[in-house]
Amino acid sequence: MITKLTRRTLMALTAAAIAVPAYAADITLRMSTPASETDQRSVALAEVFAPAVAGFATYQPHYNGSLIAQGSELESIASGDLEMSITSAQELAQFFPEFSIFATGYVHQSAAHQVAVFNDPLMEPFKQKVEDELGVKLLAVMYLGQRHVNLRQSKDELTVMTPEDLAGVNLRMPGTDAWQFLGSALGANPTPMAFTEVYTALQTGSVDGQDNPLPTVVDAKFYEVTKQIALTSHLVDLNYVAFSKSVWDGLTAEQQATVQAAAEAAAESGRQAQLAKEAELVAFLTEQGLDVYEPDLAAFRSHVQAQYAGSELAASWPEGVLDKINALGN
Repeated sequence: MITKLTRRTLMALTAAAIAVPAYAADITLRMSTPASETDQRSVALAEVFAPAVAGFATYQPHYNGSLIAQGSELESIASGDLEMSITSAQELAQFFPEFSIFATGYVHQSAAHQVAVFNDPLMEPFKQKVEDELGVKLLAVMYLGQRHVNLRQSKDELTVMTPEDLAGVNLRMPGTDAWQFLGSALGANPTPMAFTEVYTALQTGSVDGQDNPLPTVVDAKFYEVTKQIALTSHLVDLNYVAFSKSVWDGLTAEQQATVQAAAEAAAESGRQAQLAKEAELVAFLTEQGLDVYEPDLAAFRSHVQAQYAGSELAASWPEGVLDKINALGN
């Protein structure tokens, strides 16, 4: 598993992968993603990225973790066994703890703020380290949406207004340390679980809830097995388009420019679609019988940020980077 590999091992795998150059034509770009085919990220890559690179590469998506198990994609790119994935800051933080800053509650302020941060010079040392030590090139940032708390209990059974209201709630969170820390910071009992298992866990009561953006709640049909959504907006979530550095180095300069532009165009397409979808879904979810409401966001924000202050995660952040991120926002 990815958590068992040392950085030295990954660097060795990366060196071996880079030693075999990719062909500059007739390339198959396999994308492994835990997302479904109808997810906005999947749609954008299939409809925008794939046609843009079709002159020299075949884009081959694999959905729902069907090719590579969720959490093992970066390892597979590093070893030369995969060409593309979408990866989170939380996953990258397993290798490079400083990436946890991009997974911190209430740090990113909006989709536009995400793009400004990704394109700012402050990101260059982060990107370069991932290339050098994992053999992974981060091409673009994709907007996943604002994450909210989605529970099996009705609002009458449990009204979530402050972090204290989540005490004892088993909230499914992805299994990395950064995700688990965020779940605890929200006041819940974070429960690690693969995304593909969440629907059944909610249905059977193995977990009390999960956190995801509204489009994911609808796309994965979590609304069928839950009764409320507290609009905590605790994370403006993102994925990075991750691309094999060994494949990249085998491309011509023109092909590299095409791949880069295609990834950015796909990210923008998905971002705008996701923003539009979010705006429409509160009414849909209410029609499905869910209670959708906004808790005390000031209470959540102050509590979450206080949990990070002085934590081991915050200790890994390069000095001054948080101030630079904040300065790029409102």
